[in-house]
Amino acid sequence: MVIIYTSPGCASCRKAKKWLKDNHISFVEKNIFSNILKDGEIKYLMSRCENGTEDIISTRSKAFQNLRKSIDDFSVNELVKFIKENPSVLKRPILLSEKTMVIGYDDDEITAVVPVERRTEKGHIHINEGAAITLRTY
Repeated sequence: MVIIYTSPGCASCRKAKKWLKDNHISFVEKNIFSNILKDGEIKYLMSRCENGTEDIISTRSKAFQNLRKSIDDFSVNELVKFIKENPSVLKRPILLSEKTMVIGYDDDEITAVVPVERRTEKGHIHINEGAAITLRTY
């Protein structure tokens, strides 16, 4: 199961949802504007970032730039509060599975959300012409 954090009008979010559907991967969609994220949920997302919170926070967003502060100037609780009040600072989509987190839509990186049980030593991701990605076992 994958949780995908999206926003309305996000082209990358639509691509990611289509890829998940096309590859028969079940997911739960959470619109970051209509579903207020809980503190624990935001902290969990932040804890899954491999390179720090800038993985999921767009420091180029207007809301963030208006602060005139660095991410390093925030405590964890201040950052959580800021994200709750300004969900638009989150990069989208965010795809979260038990083992992986993928931020944004990238044809290669999104394959990381394929469940482990669907991978085999003889199986691999096959990319067809036209950029359609399907799973094939050989």
